[in-house]
Amino acid sequence: MVNKARQGRDFIARHGETVYNVARRMQGDHLHIPLTRAGFAQADAMGAALRTLLGPKPKLTLWASTAGRALQTLAIIAEHLELDWHQARTDARLVEIGMGQWTGRYYRDVAAESPDFMDYKHRLYRRPPPGGEWYDAIAARVSGWLADTAEDPGDRLVIMHGMSSRVLRGVMTGLDVMPQFAAPVAPDLPQGSIVRIEHGVETVVHLGSGDIAHSAPA
Repeated sequence: MVNKARQGRDFIARHGETVYNVARRMQGDHLHIPLTRAGFAQADAMGAALRTLLGPKPKLTLWASTAGRALQTLAIIAEHLELDWHQARTDARLVEIGMGQWTGRYYRDVAAESPDFMDYKHRLYRRPPPGGEWYDAIAARVSGWLADTAEDPGDRLVIMHGMSSRVLRGVMTGLDVMPQFAAPVAPDLPQGSIVRIEHGVETVVHLGSGDIAHSAPA
């Protein structure tokens, strides 16, 4: 769903590290998991990078997932930009992949039961979690959000999650559907990263400090 007619740029950011990320537990669409000190530092770095890029008090519509970790990240970024966090808009369609019965479980425990559950090359699941969500469902909900917000004026900042942001970026840049995942999925980026999407073209504007190889994907 490349909307080349939309006026303004979209800055899509992945929230900072959480206590579940460090513990390598599956958080998915779990709403209230706090950031770690490293996560706060990543949010600070994102805010500083955006202030350098956009200056103080930019004309920027703020969006976030309804999850606490996205809202915490946005609060720090908004402080750097001298914007009012209370003016941010939230939408549950921006939340992370629903993990169903895997929510809160340790990756190692799921791997012990199902050694092939992860596609480590793409850092995506090979099958839907029991009672959870698949990537085509994420593509449908983020596409709905895009359609409903197509008239947003000017630039906007969207704070969301690892897997759901990858699907949103894939949809926005017109990537081909990956048959094994039933959705377009952009490459993984570390926590605390920001991309700019303008007329369907993506540019990484800030690369987070997280270590992809040793971090939990969702």
